[in-house]
Amino acid sequence: MLNNSGFDLWSKDYDKTVELCEDSREYPFAGYREVLNTVCKYVKEGNGRRVLDIGFGTGILTKRLYDEGAEIYGIDFSAEMVKTAQGKMPNAKLMQYDFTNGLPTQLKEEKFDFIISTYAFHHLTDKQKADFIGELQAHLSGAGKILIGDVAFETREALEKCREQAGEAWDDDEIYIVKENLVNYFPKMKLEQISFCGGVCIIERI
Repeated sequence: MLNNSGFDLWSKDYDKTVELCEDSREYPFAGYREVLNTVCKYVKEGNGRRVLDIGFGTGILTKRLYDEGAEIYGIDFSAEMVKTAQGKMPNAKLMQYDFTNGLPTQLKEEKFDFIISTYAFHHLTDKQKADFIGELQAHLSGAGKILIGDVAFETREALEKCREQAGEAWDDDEIYIVKENLVNYFPKMKLEQISFCGGVCIIERI
């Protein structure tokens, strides 16, 4: 698993690396563009004007929402990722913070129409995922939703099949979303499967 220094080094080539992997439809980024498009679609259809992005990276997705007038907040644990994204979105409220510790104090009183995250939640254990999602639900306003795009599977069986296909490329340090592991915490959670290894989780306000 990359630490924040690793992501700082990766920040300059991140977009290109993802694009090459997505174009070849390889794990882990097969379906990457469609995952981002799906998250963007939900935000637009829900008229999301206030959006929090968890682990926004270089701002590939968030910039699209920013350009359409959304008020963007975001946290990412890489200083270089924050610098890159801030250059694309000068008026966005972005901060460096390790989200494995939950939300920073600056956001404790804030509410959002949508809370989104793409290809970041795999850094959390299942218990950390459940705890963090529960915390985030309290920061949704109205009919707000949490949208998590990542390597994700309906069942453990589907994950194991992907692991077998990926072979040596499989990253054992990352803990991917398996819906059946989280439905006990969030019975109404939905997973829109985009590719054999990518999907978007939809979780509503409590």
